[in-house]
Amino acid sequence: MLEVKQINSGYGDVQVLRQVSLSVQAGEIVSIVGANGAGKSTLIRTIMGTLPTQSGEIRFLGERINGLPSHEIARLGLAQVMEGRRLFGHMDVEDNLRIGGDILRDEKRSRENLTWIYGMFPKLAERRRQLARSFSGGEQQMLAIGRALMTSPKLLLLDEPSIGLAPIMVESIFEKLPEINARGITILLVEQDVHRSLSYSSRGYVLEHGEVVMTGSSAELLADEGLKRAYLGL
Repeated sequence: MLEVKQINSGYGDVQVLRQVSLSVQAGEIVSIVGANGAGKSTLIRTIMGTLPTQSGEIRFLGERINGLPSHEIARLGLAQVMEGRRLFGHMDVEDNLRIGGDILRDEKRSRENLTWIYGMFPKLAERRRQLARSFSGGEQQMLAIGRALMTSPKLLLLDEPSIGLAPIMVESIFEKLPEINARGITILLVEQDVHRSLSYSSRGYVLEHGEVVMTGSSAELLADEGLKRAYLGL
């Protein structure tokens, strides 16, 4: 579904990603893990086209997408839940969700998606007319995920979903990932909570200083002694 081939990317004269390659197959949950500053969010921004590649190639469903504007990439079936959530705080829950659905240009599908999202996150349904800025961090994360799902994505890019959330809310968010995946949505999960992220995915890539330094099944990575020492404190 997604192929990233030896991409280099960064900000101005600062190179962050160096020859990064990875792939995601349809139906998978794949994790990209690493410490703060490893380049994880830069990778997501590069895939979504908000940050240009310096070199390399990104393909989605066989089509080269690097060089396309972000809105065209979104229309192909990629959706991003950004770090920090980036909601429209002055708008209520349902308006935030419906903005996500606008990309479909299909009112019937938008209504179906809205019903599904309210079923998955009942708190959003209960507070559908409440302003987004009045929500807690966890509630805002639910809304940000819901807004992305309103686009009926083929591939969902989740960027650091646990940041700033209470542990009980983090677990609640992660528990929804299998349900989302079961609906036919492939997930690329970027997260610094290595153990939790790999526990919910089938494969993973470890990013360090902008380079992929390790890859394998989640079970293999969780059993790796070097990874345990570096990221799990074991």
